[in-house]
Amino acid sequence: MKTAGHSEATTRRGLELTPFRGLRYDPDRVGSLASVTSPPYDVVVRPDGLHHLQSADPHNIVRLILPQAGTPSARTEQAADTLRRWLAEGILVADPDPGLYVYEQRDGDGMLQRGIIGTLRVTEPAEGVVLPHEDVMPPVVADRAALMRATRANLEPLLLTYRGDGAPAPGTADGPGAGTAAGAGTGTAAEVIERTASRPPLLATTTEDGFRHRLWSITDPVDLARVQGDLAGRQALIADGHHRWATYRRLRLEHPSPSPWDYGLVLLVDTVRYPLRVRAIHRLLHGLPVADALRAVEGLFRVRRLDAPLPDALAALADASCAGNAFLLAGDGAFHLLDRPDPRLLARTVPADRPAAWRSLDATVLHATLLEHVWRIPEDSPAHIAYIHDTAATVEKAERDGGTAVLMHPVREEVVRDLARQGVTMPRKSTSFGPKPASGLVLRALEV
Repeated sequence: MKTAGHSEATTRRGLELTPFRGLRYDPDRVGSLASVTSPPYDVVVRPDGLHHLQSADPHNIVRLILPQAGTPSARTEQAADTLRRWLAEGILVADPDPGLYVYEQRDGDGMLQRGIIGTLRVTEPAEGVVLPHEDVMPPVVADRAALMRATRANLEPLLLTYRGDGAPAPGTADGPGAGTAAGAGTGTAAEVIERTASRPPLLATTTEDGFRHRLWSITDPVDLARVQGDLAGRQALIADGHHRWATYRRLRLEHPSPSPWDYGLVLLVDTVRYPLRVRAIHRLLHGLPVADALRAVEGLFRVRRLDAPLPDALAALADASCAGNAFLLAGDGAFHLLDRPDPRLLARTVPADRPAAWRSLDATVLHATLLEHVWRIPEDSPAHIAYIHDTAATVEKAERDGGTAVLMHPVREEVVRDLARQGVTMPRKSTSFGPKPASGLVLRALEV
């Protein structure tokens, strides 16, 4: 396993990104490109968001990534049948030449992110090439593996980050200007990405969340070699898609090498040039009313009721998090700030065999202390707990269902990366990096 003292340049093999023939929607066969896209499968808030996406267009990608049927086997077979039909009907068409894809996301608040989509050689954590930072839930991996086996496709790219050698990109929050490739070294992946993004794109669309998406292909052998050479000595952190990466690893082991399963679809973003936003993933505790949750923590945490709107409550959570572990409970029409946990409770419940940075994480205290010992809720049971990215949606569902929303404060990216380099994984669903790539803009079929 790669240790914290090694540099990315000493990684044994580095990132091996290869071109592929992307599957893309024929814009003449669908209502609009925006109407067939979706957030990643685990960000869709079901059932409301699922129904909304299904009704947006009969060919929305959600019918592949979240098929709906009575049994797991029926769901995966339905997705496979749907994909075969869309290919036969020309709804999805393979690009004529293998390539890598430059992908850009831009919102109205000045957020600009560019990265490169390709198929990445699947590695084990011990190789120190792709670093996970969160644990995964085996049932989710099994579900994604069944879907990929049935469709023989990678339906949406993972989001991985790496640290390039340049400066923050112009036009980003940390960059000085806009419209040039300043800070991108000659012959680097960054230079190829910026030069490619100056050309007319293959597609451009704006989704209902306000993000504008653009996609370009790189097919020139010289440019492909430059990108691959630059990435060959680098290391990546999984920002979003731990379960899909674990699925890639499982499927690679199931198929003798060499095979198409040796590679998986990813989006790689250089966070030196394009820093990601890091947000929290919240918990919805089914069947635990807020009153019961508060009664159980009495005397173990300081509890303060906040009769305030959501933005003010989140600001109070951020302030409290500067001094230690803090959580915001909701679901009864108010917000309740939990902070200052009893040190004796933490000493008794948090495992002592991990680095101090891990022991002090909010997610660690939530799972090891509150869920396991105080509320006694199994963290891997969908009947008891849901993981939701959208803050307002988490509160709404808790109030509607009579459960408890546990709102979290995000972890800084440098903390995540440092723990990952030590080989230490965080509790599952600890972070939400973004913006996440839209699903449905480019897919990969293994036989194409």
